[in-house]
Amino acid sequence: MKLSQRILRIKPSATFAVDAKAKELISQGKDVISFGAGEPDFVSPPAAFKYAQEAMKKGETHYTPTPGIIELRNEICNYYQKNFNLDYKPNQVVVGSGAKPCIYEALAAIVDPGDEVILLAPTWVSYIEQIQLLDGKVTVVYTQDSGFVPLVEKIEEVITDKTVAILLNSPSNPTGMMLDEQTIKSIGELAIKYNLWVIWDEIYEQLVYGEEKHYNCVQVLPELISRTIIINGVSKGYAMTGWRIGYIIGPQEVASKINAFQSHLTSNPCSIAQWAAVGAMRESDEDVEVMRGEFQARRDLICSLLRDMPHITFPEPQGAFYVFVNVQGCVGKSFNGKVIEDDISFCGALLEDLVAVVPGSAFFAPGYIRVSYASSPEVIKEGMRRLKTFLEKLV
Repeated sequence: MKLSQRILRIKPSATFAVDAKAKELISQGKDVISFGAGEPDFVSPPAAFKYAQEAMKKGETHYTPTPGIIELRNEICNYYQKNFNLDYKPNQVVVGSGAKPCIYEALAAIVDPGDEVILLAPTWVSYIEQIQLLDGKVTVVYTQDSGFVPLVEKIEEVITDKTVAILLNSPSNPTGMMLDEQTIKSIGELAIKYNLWVIWDEIYEQLVYGEEKHYNCVQVLPELISRTIIINGVSKGYAMTGWRIGYIIGPQEVASKINAFQSHLTSNPCSIAQWAAVGAMRESDEDVEVMRGEFQARRDLICSLLRDMPHITFPEPQGAFYVFVNVQGCVGKSFNGKVIEDDISFCGALLEDLVAVVPGSAFFAPGYIRVSYASSPEVIKEGMRRLKTFLEKLV
């Protein structure tokens, strides 16, 4: 039977593939430690459960408005006023079934076939596939040689008359690095100069460590408000991945078009999950801070252990819960008689020692691996012990 070229072009998510392989080995009785999935291991805040239970008791189990219940959209507006001093209205907010479909809807609103979207590599795997699903073209600006901080002149060099948007993610998946205030401003000025959209994915903005500060691009450069589509959600900062609540904030004109698009794609997100998100956003600031502090301690732990290992280097992540490790020093070495040819074969060999990580090639960064520290300190210590032993076996 015929399949569409669109569906045949899709590559499975590398992060979910690694997690699935690890779970398969675990089901076979293997003691695998997986650092693959980007998911907090914390339980969702008590307020999320409280509001969800109250909603169920009240019978809030029917369709809601497509862009989400007004209570949640108001809460999102309040959040952006309190944290970024940005004045958005509920009709500028669309709540979706997770941040991932929200990104797709935002891209669908602005990308026509042949249009180009600029991504900064290393970049999250689904950005690439979603742009290509819309018959758009991915234009990549690599940042490995500049410490994962983009050089603005390199971005300007790739802008053409087909470029419609720059998609930015800070803190970054997979590197954990952040865009500083001046870099954000300079990229924003490029967007204004060339009449481009900015898709601003800040899903990890609550998970920032040490003295680092997260900046929203519209906060830094208010002139961007008419051309910026913000992506956020409750999955990472509130440990609510399974509830599947993300949201879009943007100019009312584009928000209304995204709302119409969503009405045909998914309709409203889950009603009970929306109320859970209201509870989390209203009453869980202390829970978020406790989790953020724990993630910071885990970051410090995993970095201290990685620094004591041969053949690898890495930048200390500023946010999110990933370390992006350079394993190019391992290429050409052998493990159990097998030559490590690249990051993919590195990950395959490491899995023989029962540790699962994601190859950097999936993020347009061959020669690296992504290690998630969204695990308990005990799991991190044991996993890093195995990684060190593996690296010491390379010859």
